[in-house]
This record gives sequence, structure tokens and C-alpha cells, in this order.
Amino acid sequence: MAGIFKIVMKIKLDYPDDFHDYFSYRLVLILTCDRLLRQDKEMREYSMLAILVGLAIGIGLPMQTSINSRLRNSVGSPFGASLISFAVGTLFLAIMTLIDVHTLGFSTTLFTSQPVWIWLGGLLGVVYLTGNILLFPKLGSVQTVIMPVLGQILAGLLIDNFGWFDSPQSTLTMTRFLGAILVLAGVIITVAAQGWLEQRHNRITETAEKDTVTDTDTDQSGLGIWRALGVVAGMLSAMQTAVNGHLGRVLGSTVHAAFVSFLVGTLGLIVIVLVLRPQFKLIRPTKTPNPWWMWIGGMIGALYVLGNVYLVPVVGTGLAVVIVLVGLMAGSLMIDQFGWFASKKNPISGVQLIGLLVMIVGVVLIRVF
Repeated sequence: MAGIFKIVMKIKLDYPDDFHDYFSYRLVLILTCDRLLRQDKEMREYSMLAILVGLAIGIGLPMQTSINSRLRNSVGSPFGASLISFAVGTLFLAIMTLIDVHTLGFSTTLFTSQPVWIWLGGLLGVVYLTGNILLFPKLGSVQTVIMPVLGQILAGLLIDNFGWFDSPQSTLTMTRFLGAILVLAGVIITVAAQGWLEQRHNRITETAEKDTVTDTDTDQSGLGIWRALGVVAGMLSAMQTAVNGHLGRVLGSTVHAAFVSFLVGTLGLIVIVLVLRPQFKLIRPTKTPNPWWMWIGGMIGALYVLGNVYLVPVVGTGLAVVIVLVGLMAGSLMIDQFGWFASKKNPISGVQLIGLLVMIVGVVLIRVF
């Protein structure tokens, strides 16, 4: 900048009469370009930080799942474990909010000046969580991952393309669509390909009758409904990300928005528990004492919501969903590899690493193009 000003001042001394007519707008142009370049550099650094945040919270998500699974074994109810997890996360975010903005309240005018949907992020999270609980026994572990992921990617791209929920708008191009397809393909490869390869070695020739309607046909029809519900659950998860991102802008604090979202989710789970009335008990599923870390799943979940509130205004809903998914797959592979949080060790295969690489290529296409 100092060099630019020296050049401009020399021109002014050499051509005093023509300076304002000929060079003044060039000075404005130079200064504007310099400012835009600096802003572009800052935004790139900001986006890189956002990508790292997205990967981190994505890696933490399967850890939370493993922790909450261990908690469910000790309390005897998935809904009870979810309620405890949400309550711990709400308390954690309440403390962070008091440190950040010194209050848990907000202006009541928001109820009339803002759309109703800004308060629904927590409920969407509960529906997604409950949906996964219901899907698992119907679809199995592989499809319970893939169907919601398909819904998340689809909804994320639509939200970005149309700017729903006041999200930053980003037109859906063919390159971005191809990137999304690659991310989905990477998820399928990472989650399912290894199992398919193993089954292929033990496959037996099918001899079932093709012309007769059997009970299996009815079961397949029923599975189609559950798969559709899985996609819808994933779409609701992407909507939650967008809604919480807008809530963060409205409240002027990502921490405060995450607290409100978790509080609404906790209240929703309290209603579910009161209706279903599951039996609460604290047991030791193994002969060893319950580990201390089974109580911190809510804190990890709180950081996940907090990270999403931060991500949406920076990179948009679609890219936020995709980045978190890559982190989620990476975290799942690490848990399988090392057997963290009392999980069974399942070494990573080359096929799964290829799937992760395909997802990363998809993210690059979506982010760069």
C-alpha cells in the first residue's frame, strides 16, 4: 500500500492539472481492488477454519453415538439415554452462554418479528435422533447410515440453491451436483462395500420363484417405506443445520443459539418420555464400574450443534452438511480401527480408505467450483 501511494503522489506532482480528471478514479479503483483482495484472503482463511471446524465436529459425532450407546446400556432405555444426553448438553451450553452473553434470555419481540421455524431446530434434531432409533432394527446399520445421508445431501443442496431458511444462496451447478454424488458414493463405499465384498465370496445361487408373490415381496415393499422415512429423517437433519444457523445470526451469538436449540430438544424429549414412560434404572452391564465418559455424550452433541451454527453463515448449509459427513465417516473409521469407547475393534480396509478419498474429492468439487 505504501508503494501505491508513492506512485500516485508522483503522478499528481508531474500532472497537477490532469490528475483529478484522469487519475482520481484510478486511485479509487486501486484502493478498492486492494481492499477486495484483502477481504478475499480473509474469507479464504475464514473458510479454511470453517472446514476444520466441520471436520472436527463430524469426527466427534460417531464418538457421541458410541458414548450414548454405552449410556443406553446402563440406563436401559434409548429415550432415557437421549434425554440425559440432551440435558447434559443443555447445561453445558447454558454455562457457555452465561460466559459469552451473560444471559440465557432474549427479547420477546423475536416471537413476532421472526418466523416460527427458527425455534424448531431442537425438535428437528430430536426427530432425527428418534428416527435413527426406529430405523436401525428395520434397515440394519448400513442402510440406517446411507438413507439419512442421501436425505442430508439432497436437502442441503436444495437449501443452498433456493436460499431456504435465510441461508446463504449458492446456485446448484453440474459440478456441485457431481461433487454431491461423489460424496454419497464415498459414503456407500465406506459403509457398505466391504460387507458386500465379503458376502460375494459366500453367495449362494438364488432359486426363489419369480412368478409368485411371496411374503418377501411384501417385506420389500415395507422396506421401501422405511427407506423413504430414512431419507426424510436426513432431510430434517439438514433443515436443523440451516435453522440453527439462522437462529445464531438472529441472536447474535452462536453459543446462545445452540443453547436454545438444545433446550427445545430437551423439552421435546421430556414430552416423549412422559408419554412413553420408559423405565429408568442404572445398572452395570458388565462386572466393571460404569465409565465416567458415558455421561459426556451431551457435551459432544452440544459442540456439534454449536459448530453447525457457526458453519452455515460461512460456507452455506449444503457444504456444511457435506464437510461434517466426511468428518463423521473419518471418525467412524477411527473408532472401528482403535476400538474407542468400548467399541469392538474392526480394522480399516483399503476399500474404506478409497471411499473416504472419494468423499474428499466430492467436497473439493463442491467447495472450489
